Amino acid sequence: MTRVLISGGLVVDGESTAPVRADVLVEGERIAAISADLSATGDDLTVIDASGRLVMPGFIDAHAHAEGAVFDPEVQLALLRQGITTVIGGQDGVSYAPGDGRYATEYFAAINGPHPTYRGSSVADLLRTYDGEIPLGVAYVIPAGTVRHEVMGSAQRPATADERARMAELVRAGIADGAVGLSTGLDYVPGLFADAEEIAALCAPLSDAQLPYVTHMRGGYEDNAEFGVDEVARIGLTAGVPVHISHFHTSADEAWRLMSWLAERGVSATFDAYPYTRGCSILGMTMLPPEWNVAPVDDTVAALQDPAERERLRREWFPRVALNPSLGPEWPELITVAHTVAAEWAWAHGKTLAEIAEARATDAIDAALDVLAASRLNANAIMAVRDQRPVEDLGRLIAHPAHLGGSDGIFIGSHPHPRARGTFATYLATYVREREFLTWAEAAHHLSTGPADRFHLGDRGRLRPGSIADIAIIDPEHVRDTATYAEPRGLAVGIDDVLVAGRPVLANGQLTGARPGGGIRADARHLPPLS
Repeated sequence: MTRVLISGGLVVDGESTAPVRADVLVEGERIAAISADLSATGDDLTVIDASGRLVMPGFIDAHAHAEGAVFDPEVQLALLRQGITTVIGGQDGVSYAPGDGRYATEYFAAINGPHPTYRGSSVADLLRTYDGEIPLGVAYVIPAGTVRHEVMGSAQRPATADERARMAELVRAGIADGAVGLSTGLDYVPGLFADAEEIAALCAPLSDAQLPYVTHMRGGYEDNAEFGVDEVARIGLTAGVPVHISHFHTSADEAWRLMSWLAERGVSATFDAYPYTRGCSILGMTMLPPEWNVAPVDDTVAALQDPAERERLRREWFPRVALNPSLGPEWPELITVAHTVAAEWAWAHGKTLAEIAEARATDAIDAALDVLAASRLNANAIMAVRDQRPVEDLGRLIAHPAHLGGSDGIFIGSHPHPRARGTFATYLATYVREREFLTWAEAAHHLSTGPADRFHLGDRGRLRPGSIADIAIIDPEHVRDTATYAEPRGLAVGIDDVLVAGRPVLANGQLTGARPGGGIRADARHLPPLS
């Protein structure tokens, strides 16, 4: 049994309203005591001097795309340097389980990438791949799109009653295996073919445990967020489950209004929002019609190489791209290639489609279609928006009591979005220390306690005797992000010591090599729903 004494720090426990100077004694995987002037001795004792630092519950990334990348030590370091001790994967309706993982590996190749060892077939099998292999925890929401693909393949129609029943049974099995919710991605295939009634049927098995319905909403967010939120409400009320809105991109005023509207209708709702105005996703989601994304990759690549089909896209599809409320006709200047698997296109990383078109003496449509064809759709892009929201607006959004920390971090690509390596440090540096939208105690709730409660992660998210000792030790004066859009791979600074399940996994800013992490299963005890 390992023993760790964290001495001299200010403890932010996730429940109190202000930090308290205290020592923390960890024995095994749990906190044994928190008190002033604790003393402990023994050859098995590790002492961490936390003087001048905050001792906080390890952070929980409520929306991450790290369930395949987390085996990479560079990714582990990037997460732990932000104080993240748990990531929640399975987001946006597409991931490896249930099934053999091939669907997600191909469709979300540029978001999740491959899983190095999972070959099927259940959520339980997937969670076992993490046990004892990584230094942090991975929880998992069941991806509804993957469930749909298992039952219906690439069908572009509503589900029949029998298909709904078969899908619900897969969800029920995933819950029994320890999943912490169900996710949809309603701008992705096959989720965009599912109506609210189908989704509510899949959510019904969540009701007994009050696990959340987690959704990348339909409708484009921003000024159209009300459309998606209305559907979220109908699904939550029909299924009798709490809801969680992924990457809630809209103005602070609109978010506060819509969250109040949900509460008035009796919907228990939370959301995550990262502190950046640009998004990131697979390039094909915006640049190709849904039927091209759902088709076999070989068929889509062949069509991309057909001059007649390309001309049809130019004539029929791209005028609709220009009507995208977030991008508009300026989309060639707003979309930056972050990743392409095609080696001959490596020079395009970090360049906008307009810049690529200029370099090749073509236009942005051909640039986008050429990248997709050469990459066999394995390409992602950073997408700016026409209206960049200021820090003041993002701060009021993040300060909403229902906000939970979530990066939407994607680790695939040579020029990734900086949110993967910077989100949680940005919360602390900009929105807590500098702009004071949150206190340190409130930050602990947003980044630790709230996600642990919403996703039923058991004895995590708080520092108290008996809690699992997932702990981040933070320099409040110096914590900050270094990742930028120009240099997106910079690691956060100011978090040098992190424990997971009682064992130091980050010491002096470096990985220790310990691997106490693993798959996190939903706690069987019923937790009260968040208000």
